[in-house]
Amino acid sequence: MMRFVRSAFVIARRDFAATVLSKTFIFFLLAPLFPLLFGGTFGSMSARIASQTAKPVVAIISSQADFDRLSQARDELAQAVGDDNVPKIVHYAPEPNAAAQVKTLLASTDPPIRAVLTGGLDDPHLTGSITGDGGTTGQLRLLLANARASAASEPTLPVTSVQTSSGSITNDRAVTAQIAQTLLFILTILLSGMLLSQLIEEKSNKIIEVIAAAVPIDAMFVGKLFAMLAASVTGLVVWISAGALLVQMIKHGGVATLPAPAIGWWGFLVLTIIYFAMNYLLLGAAFLTIGAQASTAREVQTMSMPVTFGQMLLLLLASTAIGAPDSTYGIAAAVFPLSSPLTMLARAAERPEWWPHVIAILWQALWVGVILRMGSQLFRKTVLKSGPRTKWWRFGRA
Repeated sequence: MMRFVRSAFVIARRDFAATVLSKTFIFFLLAPLFPLLFGGTFGSMSARIASQTAKPVVAIISSQADFDRLSQARDELAQAVGDDNVPKIVHYAPEPNAAAQVKTLLASTDPPIRAVLTGGLDDPHLTGSITGDGGTTGQLRLLLANARASAASEPTLPVTSVQTSSGSITNDRAVTAQIAQTLLFILTILLSGMLLSQLIEEKSNKIIEVIAAAVPIDAMFVGKLFAMLAASVTGLVVWISAGALLVQMIKHGGVATLPAPAIGWWGFLVLTIIYFAMNYLLLGAAFLTIGAQASTAREVQTMSMPVTFGQMLLLLLASTAIGAPDSTYGIAAAVFPLSSPLTMLARAAERPEWWPHVIAILWQALWVGVILRMGSQLFRKTVLKSGPRTKWWRFGRA
């Protein structure tokens, strides 16, 4: 046992030093900036394009007085629900040939008109590529009703603002849970994939055979896995510190103004690192086992694709617990070992109790041991093809 631990420690120290003390580790730390940068840029562009194309344009053929009352009603509705959620209206003066004018406007591309409202406020009629029970039609009915109403002064509605409420806190914590789950998933997929390329390189250079002659195969498996875990945790600590420093610099009041998770920021950060380690060990063992069976990078990509899609399904299962961690789906996602880290991290953002996390960590640690045992046995069989053949029903005893 001591020889196994010493051998695993030697392999872990070797791989950790080769990863962290290399020049490429700087680029490794900068790697998350690129998807965030491109994601933010393309996300803002997509949101702007969607906003421009989603908001319908309705042509109003009426007198100036009727259009002014409709425009005022639209502005009031836009203040309540947001300008992007209300159709845009454009005024056109009536022409002698009303049917030809409607046909011309519906064929117009600058601006692209979805529908034409004729008849003014007294006898309105809507023509266009919309249905009678659609959202645009319903909003236009509301605009017409408000425009027909008397121009009496708006009713007063005193408002007292408070800093927080139960509804706002619940919503903020749900957003924090979703962001934490997504980041944990992306980082695990990104970092565990490094195990594949590293193992392929050592297999192609025959280095792994030299190492296997000096240390047990199981110790090499565990050492490599924990070495990359330590390097990933190092990167995670750097990213969390850099993110907190950035928020402190650009946001008035700094990190203290962010909505705190239910379990507190310090507890949430500690649980983030713990659940990242558990999730990494569970998924990294699978990736390392896959890398041991592949001989080329193409084989690695082919074999790792089903694992990646499976992990996306686990993220989908864990996301069902957001907002309802005590539901049937939430409990099932927390009990299932491969989705448990993602689910429990979301629970830490929404529930203040600590005892479920203690039970979950022990449960996950048990499954980490089982998967490490199974993965190391399969790793031994596939790296050097060593040992006698074992029947699949006796594989657990091998």
